[in-house]
Amino acid sequence: MSHSDFEALDAGAVAAVLGELAGQFSLVVVPECDSTNSRLMETPADDDGRIAVLAADRQTAGRGRRGRSWLSWPGAGLTFSLRWHFMPAPHMPAGLSLVVGLAVARTLEELGVEGVQLKWPNDVLIHGKKLAGILVELSSSRGRPPAAVIGIGLNLRLPADAQVESATGVTDLAACLASPPGPNRLLGLLLGQLHHFLDLYAAAGFPALRAAWQQRNAFADLPVRILGEAQEVAGTCAGVDDDGALLLDTPEGRRRVLSGEVSLRLA
Repeated sequence: MSHSDFEALDAGAVAAVLGELAGQFSLVVVPECDSTNSRLMETPADDDGRIAVLAADRQTAGRGRRGRSWLSWPGAGLTFSLRWHFMPAPHMPAGLSLVVGLAVARTLEELGVEGVQLKWPNDVLIHGKKLAGILVELSSSRGRPPAAVIGIGLNLRLPADAQVESATGVTDLAACLASPPGPNRLLGLLLGQLHHFLDLYAAAGFPALRAAWQQRNAFADLPVRILGEAQEVAGTCAGVDDDGALLLDTPEGRRRVLSGEVSLRLA
């Protein structure tokens, strides 16, 4: 696909897909920016109660977890961030990145994508290959409710020569669907599902969504190792608990893992 073929993002087209939900969002679309997460973190929050969304056709300095960069080419992916306010709490709401993954998974399933899986804590896989990544960062400003800036990057159509480093391998939407939706329709559908899942989550917390996440757990009952800040932990993946922590059955008993990199350990 040449540069001239790709469908540029358009706020009006996304609003048309959202329909009556469009009023819940304050959507800004730009052709290019360094990082939608960074930009949204720096932008003061409005007081109108809408969810701020920033989407870019191309990011020049997109960020993944643990300081990695998220690569983007024109028309190759959908990259956007949204700011979500939550009730004041001493820490990040439990399981937030898992809930976001669930919203992305439901969107893909409703489009007819098969083999959608979730990799703790924040990747969306298709038959074991990475399609999308999620980055959640806390943004706090005095006198305002705390907010999470949620960044999502999803591969639409990667260039044939794209070199993307990933332990799982990568895929794109064009490989999953005979006629994938354009970025505007996809963004509208994703925002609709995010609104739905974040509403549910705000009302009932992660426990209400835990079973839905478990059903899509890419590593259920498989031997995994967690590459964390300290030492490596190996065991069998036993899903997640009500706080969104990964449960690992090890020879020493069950362990909770709150952060780290999961990799499939060859049995």
